Parts: sequence; C-alpha cells; structure tokens
Amino acid sequence: MSLTTKQRKALKETAHHLKAVIRVGQKGLSDNLLEETSRALDTHELIKVHIAQDDREIRHQYAEELALRCEAELVGQIGKVCILYRKRAEA
Repeated sequence: MSLTTKQRKALKETAHHLKAVIRVGQKGLSDNLLEETSRALDTHELIKVHIAQDDREIRHQYAEELALRCEAELVGQIGKVCILYRKRAEA
C-alpha cells in the first residue's frame, strides 16, 4: 500500500500533536519492540516513534526497517522522530 502525497500530508497534520508512543533505544529493533509497535499500530493506526540514535543514516535505516517489519507505511521522519501508519484491520 503506497500513500499519495495528499494522504501523507493529512497524516502528518494528524500526527503533529501526538507524542511518541514507542522509543527505540540502545538495543535497536528487538523482537519485543516490534511486537509492541505492531500492537500500538493495531490500536492507534498512526503513531510516532522516537529513535534514540545520533547517526542520521542509522535512524533512517531503523525507521524503514521498522515500517517494513510491522507492515506499515513510513509517513515521514524529522530528526529522531518518525511517523508510522498502518490501516486497522476490518472487524
């Protein structure tokens, strides 16, 4: 599922006021972190993730890998915060 530019813009606007619910620390992308991220996406659809890494390239790699492994879309990334979106499964 690929988002259009308008969809990305709308999601960024919606996520602006949100706080980061997931924090990626020194251990990186562990299995527990992936499970917690997936649960957060199931609950909220749109979440912010704080990546505590100083290297810009590593932060970008973490964000892309997290989105890929959680089957989510990387809406955007500014600094150490990225926005992930995954449409909630229909009940």
